[in-house]
Amino acid sequence: MTKNPIVPTIPFDEDGVHHGYLRLPYSRDDSAWGSVMIPITVIRNGNGPTALLTGGNHGDEYEGPVALQDLSISLSPEDITGRVIIIPAFNYPAFQAGTRTSPIDKGNLNRSFPGRPDGTVTEKIAHYFETVLIPLADIVLDFHSGGKTLDFVPFASAHVLENKAQQEACVAAANAFNAPYTAIMLEIDNVGMYDTAVEEQGKVFVTTELGGGGTSTARSIAIAKKGIRNVLRHAGIMHGDLELGPTILLDMPDGDCFVFCEGKGMIEPVLDLGDDVAAGDVVAKVWATDRTGVAPVEYHAKRSGILMARHFPGLIKSGDCLAVVADVV
Repeated sequence: MTKNPIVPTIPFDEDGVHHGYLRLPYSRDDSAWGSVMIPITVIRNGNGPTALLTGGNHGDEYEGPVALQDLSISLSPEDITGRVIIIPAFNYPAFQAGTRTSPIDKGNLNRSFPGRPDGTVTEKIAHYFETVLIPLADIVLDFHSGGKTLDFVPFASAHVLENKAQQEACVAAANAFNAPYTAIMLEIDNVGMYDTAVEEQGKVFVTTELGGGGTSTARSIAIAKKGIRNVLRHAGIMHGDLELGPTILLDMPDGDCFVFCEGKGMIEPVLDLGDDVAAGDVVAKVWATDRTGVAPVEYHAKRSGILMARHFPGLIKSGDCLAVVADVV
């Protein structure tokens, strides 16, 4: 079997704080023997559970990278029992470019698992996580937000799983994160996802959507920083008590949560994030951009709940997700 070419420049099994890289050889026009250098920190103190903490799965999402960079310099070995693996931007080429997908191969890392050791750069990164890092972990936290095209109410989430004991453990960890909202999330396209790869290996998995628009806010970063520490405490890795506040429970039970656009145009929002929605309510209007005197197309909610997510840019194309309505539990 072909061996994955990624080599860590730091140890995984030595106590202390270790900052370094996952070095992926990448021959290109401007560097024949070049490498993609993915920053990584490993903090270890004795034997105990391992947490794998990742951001930048998509390169235009920033709460995770900021909060994980902060953790890499603020967490001490004395604060923990076990091991914390911190990778602020694991789709590093996309992160450097500020794009959802890799500028090298256009790979969407979150649709590239299990990857290939002899594949594209994105596939090699996925394969290394699939075969090396995920097996090391007991609990995995992967930060997301809406990137440049979506905006969300800030939530942590777990998925519905066939293994109900595993699902219960994931839900408990998502609750421990303690974002303003906590969701049982329905994925509409889960083939090749990091989430699926982690869950198929039987690990506890938590993900987030903490905002969007291709930026972050003081509030969204504060949610991320608090959530990391809560998850580490919940896992028995970090010492201390959880910092808990109120959270609203959300559920995405089926495809009726999603409203998709069926034509291009300019969006007029009718509701804002977190607003109450009744089945049949207009959630947005889409206006023509190439003529006047034409009434907008109205898009209606298929179920009641709250507006959980919305398309962020002012212009939209046919097939784009326009809005997501989630049940309040």
